[in-house]
Amino acid sequence: MNLVAAFALSRQGRLSTAIVTPPAQPFRIVPSEPCPSLCPLLPIMPNSVHPLDSDFVRDQLVARTTDVNGKRTRPDGAWVLYWMQSTQRVHENWGLRAAIRAADKVGKPLIIHQGLDPSYPHASDRHHHHILHAARDTAAAADAAGLPYDFVLRARRDDDRRVVDRLAEQAYVVITDRFPTAGVDARTWRLAERIGCRVLAIDSACVVPSGALTKAEWAARTIRPKLAKLRDHALERVEERPPRTALSSDLVQRVHEARRSDVLPLRAWRTAEQADAAIAQFIARCEIDHTVAPVAQVVPGARAAQQRLESFIRERLAEYTTRRNEAADDHTSHLSPDLHFGHIAAADVLRAALASDAPQADIDAFTDQVLTWRELSYNWCLHTPRFDQLDALPDWIRRTMAAHADDVRPESYSLEQLDAADTDDALWNASQRQLVQAGVIHNYARMLWGKQIVRWAPTYELARAWMFHLNDRYALDGRDPNSVGGIMWCLGLWDRSWGNKPIWGGIRPMLTSRAGKKFDVGRYVRRWGSETLR
Repeated sequence: MNLVAAFALSRQGRLSTAIVTPPAQPFRIVPSEPCPSLCPLLPIMPNSVHPLDSDFVRDQLVARTTDVNGKRTRPDGAWVLYWMQSTQRVHENWGLRAAIRAADKVGKPLIIHQGLDPSYPHASDRHHHHILHAARDTAAAADAAGLPYDFVLRARRDDDRRVVDRLAEQAYVVITDRFPTAGVDARTWRLAERIGCRVLAIDSACVVPSGALTKAEWAARTIRPKLAKLRDHALERVEERPPRTALSSDLVQRVHEARRSDVLPLRAWRTAEQADAAIAQFIARCEIDHTVAPVAQVVPGARAAQQRLESFIRERLAEYTTRRNEAADDHTSHLSPDLHFGHIAAADVLRAALASDAPQADIDAFTDQVLTWRELSYNWCLHTPRFDQLDALPDWIRRTMAAHADDVRPESYSLEQLDAADTDDALWNASQRQLVQAGVIHNYARMLWGKQIVRWAPTYELARAWMFHLNDRYALDGRDPNSVGGIMWCLGLWDRSWGNKPIWGGIRPMLTSRAGKKFDVGRYVRRWGSETLR
């Protein structure tokens, strides 16, 4: 699929950059007020673990749980179904914990289903490769923990799309992940409408339970102290164990009959080479965009994510404060894709940073990124209708955009030129090449990348749409609340007015021509392109 066709489809809604928004109030968040037991009564207990059936776990789950459809459980259901979507791991997974507790309560077994189809926005070899390779780690971890896990790949749009429905129709309850982007909430809502039992969605993305904050926060300065009060309590550890009732051979057969689709043979691939070859063959048969290639240098999965975390803590957390903006060195954690796909828990990242011997200033700076800014983005997407659209922005931003809508853009480029990194700005081109080749952009360069698109696009709406299109097509951490927050920040979100300038109005201006004050632009350009600075 070429770029023009892909963008045209996105404007028709088939590859939409906007997340499908269900009708008003389809979810009921429980509780309506912060749970009193979430208060910071206890410090982190590194040598103590809460039992899975403890009051601590119950109270955490109350503040993480969304009753999606308000339907009753099915007493004669054969199993509890955990539908794994955005939290693609078995460790530190609150949805899985809720499913195990529910199974134990009624003496039923648990099944874990993960699936992948070609219909998600910007489906491509890159995203499929990352998810399918990571599933090997998930299967291995599930087997080691005694958890029944299988993965079903739907290759084409007209293939069987009701596997999860059939599993759900024999379930006592369906538990899945709460995630406001990447179409996860929308898929959950559609399933909940179709099936006849209760569907619960559990937040495992946040360190502090998302239900503890009941409205969209205005800025980092308003959410920071609230998260800080609850952080240590939320980081207390929880027992990881399988359900008490195993899946019988008869039920294994019933699961197979309900599924009616072959599972991905993840356990048959003994070596990385076998997995690479087999997954490449599966991907080639999928009805997806084959022009966006996998990022070869990024190893997907929970084990690689843990190795990246350990490497960062050991080698780069010290000096994070002074070196994180040096885009050429990339003195960052490299964990954003792992957090997006749920291959590592933000809680584990925070625990490792807090336990390190790095200088306190570096620990504080990094944990602020992981906790404050990441959960501010999640909070925005959770509590804001149409969170990725211009009409969701504060009134002052929409007024300044209206006042400057007709301002002449001295430079302008088409979407095709931007995608090809074909502009007269060497730094911007380098940022786009990093995105296309590496699946990420260094954080500071990413802000400049977005701000330049605001300057160049004919309208603010096209600037928004183009940023989401390019980011979500290429970025391994695309279609994430953090991506939404970053792009909307480029359009003024969580910021104050910065005067009144042409094109920008009151939106904070950022120019690539001034980036040399922040990092070595020449080295960054040489790393990601052959151009010389103009």
